[in-house]
Amino acid sequence: MEISTSIQKYAWGKQGSGSLVAQLSKNVLNFEVSESEKYAELWIGTHPNGPSKLLDEDQSLDTFIKGNPAVLGQAVVDRFGPNLPFLLKILSVETALSIQAHPDLELAKKLHADRPDLYKDANHKPEMAIAITPFEIMCGFRNFQEIVKNLKNVPEFRRLIGDEAAAQLEANMDKASLKTAFGNLMNSDKDLLSRQLESLLSRLDESVENHDLIARLAAQFPGDVGIFGVFFLQHILLQPGEAVFLPANEPHACIFGDCAECMATSDNVVRAGLTPKFIDADTLVEMLTYDTGRDWIVKGKELNNGGTLYDTPIPEFSVVKYNVSEKFTLKPRETSCSVLLCTSGNGTCASSTNAKPIELTQGSCVFLPVRDEM
Repeated sequence: MEISTSIQKYAWGKQGSGSLVAQLSKNVLNFEVSESEKYAELWIGTHPNGPSKLLDEDQSLDTFIKGNPAVLGQAVVDRFGPNLPFLLKILSVETALSIQAHPDLELAKKLHADRPDLYKDANHKPEMAIAITPFEIMCGFRNFQEIVKNLKNVPEFRRLIGDEAAAQLEANMDKASLKTAFGNLMNSDKDLLSRQLESLLSRLDESVENHDLIARLAAQFPGDVGIFGVFFLQHILLQPGEAVFLPANEPHACIFGDCAECMATSDNVVRAGLTPKFIDADTLVEMLTYDTGRDWIVKGKELNNGGTLYDTPIPEFSVVKYNVSEKFTLKPRETSCSVLLCTSGNGTCASSTNAKPIELTQGSCVFLPVRDEM
């Protein structure tokens, strides 16, 4: 069955028809592209901030699922109730998103109970991001050796951390020292930050690691403490088809490009830099794992049916990418439903429970119940 999609307009999105989100807007209800608007995210799912609807019926996908929970598969219902456990998005990023992390289940429940105005739901938000175009992201902490090198080579960075915390990190290279140093940066004095940022930018050249990224972030977010986050976080350029899986409590910031994201159904974000939105630096500093030097890039596993599987260590979802050039049968999934989004091309599809053909073009979206063949 064909379902609608929805668009989120945020300041960091790409503009007008140049946004992949706008190009994929075929199934967005009552929508016309405006060249002056910034289109950041396309949503497919049941989250109340952007719920999908059945195009042939006057009801939401969430209402349909709650009235027909068997479409999810019994294993899904047993674990998550009559709820779609994932949210699929397309991101089209022109300027950097905030340095952020997503809470685990325990913290999400606490944040939602304490500040429901800021943290809209009580769910965690692990996510998989798959590059559609070259996709730039900061993700996780660098290894200790790189951070210590930056402390030695960038005096402005060291001054914001403080000599005592910097020396402790250099000597111990452990999570506790990293947490102290990162916390000092996130809570650094505004006047000191302004002076150190001015000093860094005045001498910015190829001798400073990530000088191009620093210059771009400084232009986008003048005076923001997150600019110095470059010296803590890994800077990764994903090629199309490469991915990263982001578990709870890991710092990251998308910088530029287009990607597909799948996540547990949540919109919880804890921010601490590169944003005009609410900053909760103390919560972010406390929640992070402070794992370092992780290899983040996921390549995907080639399947016998021509798909590429991006599996995850969580039960809510996995993602499969298909390049279809001729007649193709998607075998039924025996334990769960699927959502399919056509990102390019055109064709026709029909399912074993709904023989009425659906014309697929860029932006078409289909909900496929459990054990349904297409």
